[in-house]
Amino acid sequence: MWFKPHIYIAKKTTMAPGILLLFIIGYFFVLILISFLTTGKTSDNDTFFVANRNSKWYLVAFGMIGTALSGVTFISVPGKVGAVTGDQFAYFQFVLGNAAGFIVICLVLLPLYYRLQLTSIYGYIESALGKWSYKTAAGIFLISRTIGSAFRLYLVVIILQKFIFDAYHIPFAVTVLICLVLIWSYTFKGGLKTIIITDSLQTLFLVASVFLSIYFICRSLNLDAIQAFETVKNSSYSQVFFFNDFMSNKLHFGKEFLGGMFITIAMVGLDQDLMQKNLSLKNIREAQKNMFSFTSIFVVINIFFLSVGALLYIYAEHHHVKVEKTDYLYPTIALNYLGVAPAIVFMLGLTAATFATTDSALTALTTSFCIDFLNFNKREDTNSKKMVSMRHYVHIAFSGLMFLTIILFNAINNDAVVSAIFKIASYTYGPLLGLYAFGLLLKNRQVNDKLVPFICLISPAICYFLSTESKRLLGGYVFDNELIIVNGLLTFAGLLLTSKPKEKLAVL
Repeated sequence: MWFKPHIYIAKKTTMAPGILLLFIIGYFFVLILISFLTTGKTSDNDTFFVANRNSKWYLVAFGMIGTALSGVTFISVPGKVGAVTGDQFAYFQFVLGNAAGFIVICLVLLPLYYRLQLTSIYGYIESALGKWSYKTAAGIFLISRTIGSAFRLYLVVIILQKFIFDAYHIPFAVTVLICLVLIWSYTFKGGLKTIIITDSLQTLFLVASVFLSIYFICRSLNLDAIQAFETVKNSSYSQVFFFNDFMSNKLHFGKEFLGGMFITIAMVGLDQDLMQKNLSLKNIREAQKNMFSFTSIFVVINIFFLSVGALLYIYAEHHHVKVEKTDYLYPTIALNYLGVAPAIVFMLGLTAATFATTDSALTALTTSFCIDFLNFNKREDTNSKKMVSMRHYVHIAFSGLMFLTIILFNAINNDAVVSAIFKIASYTYGPLLGLYAFGLLLKNRQVNDKLVPFICLISPAICYFLSTESKRLLGGYVFDNELIIVNGLLTFAGLLLTSKPKEKLAVL
């Protein structure tokens, strides 16, 4: 038994905003302290970009969990379990696809990046396809990651605003600014070197919060570990695999698995953010150990996220808790019903998941712009004071851009529009699939480099049209995550149609 059974009657006990605020302040104080302890008095650009290629693989593997699982995942995955669309544990099909994608990254992409000794992974595109293709790939990342990270932070700031800052009449814009200034304060100096340490700490908080949340919910329902497992298994939320109605069912295993696999290849393997951590390791063997370890932890932790969701819905049914949206279920129960300790545990996990994602994104955006557009890697004075100062300005600029993007999301204030913006941003990774596939598979053909930016705009536009009209045009077929495969294929086809055989060098 986890605990001594007792009678528990749920009642609403709203968590004091002051306690949560003090917790947030203490949390960031620890991260800022770690930043100064890990970087010392000085930090050059090599430290910021690749942590001097001296990171420990086990720290990177563990820390990547916090980056991969954003605050949106922390809130939304448990909420989706009981959604009216009947999701249940269907998300685990997507997670299995993620795992397959991580293996492809480990065996195909990582060896390529290490062989070329890249700082920005988009440097491969320049050598394989050309300058315009290279700038397009880097530009896709900058746009997609800025929008995606801003959106993730936006959704969590809403929770912080509702449960903490509204009590002090602090405007939404000030809340956003506070969050970004705090993130900037511990990342601007050490960059990746600091983030590898702080992300490991934040992942520890995230994992602990998931297990402790299960403990507190089970205690409130008077269940031990075995009873909790049986309750979840026998509930109406536990179906994992969906094989019926391939055409119209978005939850079909094939769609979820393939979508999860290719989204992972594109949004992890072709994304500077998560790959930058892998490139900070000493060699390819350590990078591959990191990815295999990370994959195992990732799969297991998602099982527990889904279990939290099932238990939350069982708790809500038992105690008649109702929420406007599924995303509000976890924070509402954790902050208003379970007591002080569970509320702090929830806020710990939410904060860790959110800021582990955002700090990593800001560092990756700064790195990509400095390398891919300011050509830091082609200069001999990369670590000079002038170049370090320039990198600081870029870091501040991306923080400001993320602030403006979040304010724009809040001004729109329309769930459908904001969700569409986020979905469209994810479409942009499809062209990256096409670009890398063409470079790896058709080495004997040369693309029309100046046409590549237009091809990479047309492909996601066609995909957006297909996503809205497929039911009418394709006999009832409904696209889900697998649309990214179509996106990549369209880009690949466009590159193929506009390419020509490479001229062979004459042998004297």
